[in-house]
Amino acid sequence: MVQLITDSAADFTPEELKKLNIACIPITVIFGEQAYQENLDLSRSQFYDLLLTGNDFPKTAQPSPQLLEELFTEARTQGDEIIYITLSSAISGTYQTACMIRDMLGYAGSYVLDSRNGTGGQRMVVEQAARLRDAGYTAREMMAALEQYRSRVRLYACIDTLEYLYRGGRINHTIYKLGTVAQIKPIIQVSASGTVDVPGKAMGMRRGMEQLCKKLETYPPDERYPLYVMYTNDRTVAETLARHLREQGHTIPEERIISVGAAIGSHIGPGACGLVYIEKEA
Repeated sequence: MVQLITDSAADFTPEELKKLNIACIPITVIFGEQAYQENLDLSRSQFYDLLLTGNDFPKTAQPSPQLLEELFTEARTQGDEIIYITLSSAISGTYQTACMIRDMLGYAGSYVLDSRNGTGGQRMVVEQAARLRDAGYTAREMMAALEQYRSRVRLYACIDTLEYLYRGGRINHTIYKLGTVAQIKPIIQVSASGTVDVPGKAMGMRRGMEQLCKKLETYPPDERYPLYVMYTNDRTVAETLARHLREQGHTIPEERIISVGAAIGSHIGPGACGLVYIEKEA
């Protein structure tokens, strides 16, 4: 049997994880001197309440190496293989830490996969891993298939405020001030290497959504896989984007509108929306 692990940056609900039989390691979220474990003692609604009403800028820290070591050791004891699918190594040091633990334990049946993505993009890689596991793939076969699959994940988002990019050191003060006055909304994407790029900008959220919808025309989705709409704290923004996508002929059931959690929400702030899907093979 292949055991699957991910971290809370993949933005599954506890109910979804239980249904898929996937273990999840919480990422630590820090407000001031108070540290929380995402989804354990900090729900998404609690996180956004702190983000919007608190005085402290949030920081994030890697999941517990000790917990990961315990999960790897347990799998070895049970004679199971194990795959840990991490948040992008370009965003967090989680992947490198997991590789170090894997090497330290020296268990040939343990694997670590860099999703090269986060939130809904990481989620899609984990969901595919669950499908392959249930189809009877070995861990080695799954790793080979997932390395190909992750290169087709497309994630785009429109950010409502420059505040968090500025405070996180992603943009300088001049760009922050000018962009805020002009109501500029950055368009971000996750590259094939897992970095967060800012390939464009829009004057207002409405035009930002239009740019997101056009991405589907440039890079058509593979309809065999779901298309997710994501949002940080305001679901109405995601509902508007979903309506535009439905008008284009895309299927977006309510359960495919997902809330972005603290791990990623800490860095992009409230009011954002985005989409993620698998690009059609050429």
